[in-house]
Amino acid sequence: MIRTDASAHHSDRPRLVVRTEPVEELAPLIPRADPRHPLLWMRRGEGIVGLGETLRIETSGPSRIEDAAATWTALAADADIDDRVGLPGTGLVAFGAFAFADESASTSVLVVPELVLGRREGRAWVTRIALATGDDEAADAAASVVLEIPEPAPKRRVPRVTFTPGAVPPEEYESAVAEAVRRIDGGELEKVVLARQLLGELHEEDGLRATINRLAEDYPDTWVYAVDGLIGASPETLVRVDHGTVSARVLAGTTARGAGEASDRERAAALAHSAKDLAEHALAVASAVKRLAPHTARLDTSPEPFTLQLPNLWHLATDLKGTLGDGSSSLDLVQAVHPTAAVAGTPRRVALHVLAELEGFDRGRYAGPVGWIDGDGDGEWAIALRCAQISPDGTVAAYAGCGIVHDSEPADELAETVMKFRPIVEAFGG
Repeated sequence: MIRTDASAHHSDRPRLVVRTEPVEELAPLIPRADPRHPLLWMRRGEGIVGLGETLRIETSGPSRIEDAAATWTALAADADIDDRVGLPGTGLVAFGAFAFADESASTSVLVVPELVLGRREGRAWVTRIALATGDDEAADAAASVVLEIPEPAPKRRVPRVTFTPGAVPPEEYESAVAEAVRRIDGGELEKVVLARQLLGELHEEDGLRATINRLAEDYPDTWVYAVDGLIGASPETLVRVDHGTVSARVLAGTTARGAGEASDRERAAALAHSAKDLAEHALAVASAVKRLAPHTARLDTSPEPFTLQLPNLWHLATDLKGTLGDGSSSLDLVQAVHPTAAVAGTPRRVALHVLAELEGFDRGRYAGPVGWIDGDGDGEWAIALRCAQISPDGTVAAYAGCGIVHDSEPADELAETVMKFRPIVEAFGG
């Protein structure tokens, strides 16, 4: 494995040799992932799993996404790619996770695996990615090295992690919400997203596969991901680019599921007509449209927000779809839209300042972009929500946040974070 960075001279850059071939069947994907360092992107049982690490791009600071995009574009341009399948996720692929804030101490990464196993639209494939050593014969030899496709591992029990409040205990969170409402009522800003953190400790090193499997089984309609110790199940598509088509899903506005069918329908209907939630949602949609529109020839949004049903929540959702107008890669669009109003607030600059002041901790990669990019710049990126970051020392930091607007009630927002923590807490046996 080598590291590369944006400052590397062309002659110093590694050259990648990539070979994608169809295979008969790879279901199920998750049990084939590396138990200690899972690399995975999946929804409804389809997606990609990465094994090993051929190359890693690390960036930080305000230009972290831009620098990663530039380095990736140069690497992809030099790569020798033979893709015999031609589906999203085939050919050269990197898995990525980026820090939320410009000043975060967390590193942002693009990880290029040695082996990618993929399934989509009923077809399966294997991609081998190696470093070229110079001449074409050596390149072919490097690419033809047979890396064994792992058999699915037997099912293991989910590791148990006991979570306790992190930097901001519940009563301090309620105080922060009250202070945010005061500032909103004073005209400083319209909305700010405030998050909480839970901390735990992971003892079983190889238990992450079982945790990811639990997320995928319980939340099949979300993007289930694992990149460099960041794992989660996000319902929110930040941006997707596929052969010139751009799409995104904006979520803002939340309520709990009802106890029975009638109660559940009532809750969904109440959310769809809630002035507070509709206003919060409208801010998030306007923010996404404003940032994507300059890069598109056409951009349409679903006419009304719809209620998106998850096992534990209802969300207000709007889908955006358009045609790319300027040749941007998926990472270029990630750079344009991050951070969205759904995870920062409105106006963006003021909200970022307020949340940094009131939250009391570094979000790390929580609410940052997570996903994958291919050699053409296409890719799928979500916002890292319903997630936890597992550190090398076994510390597990889980995160959940809420959009605070002028009529937010501190106790209600605290209760909403508890709901949003549920997927990751339960995935760790809680």
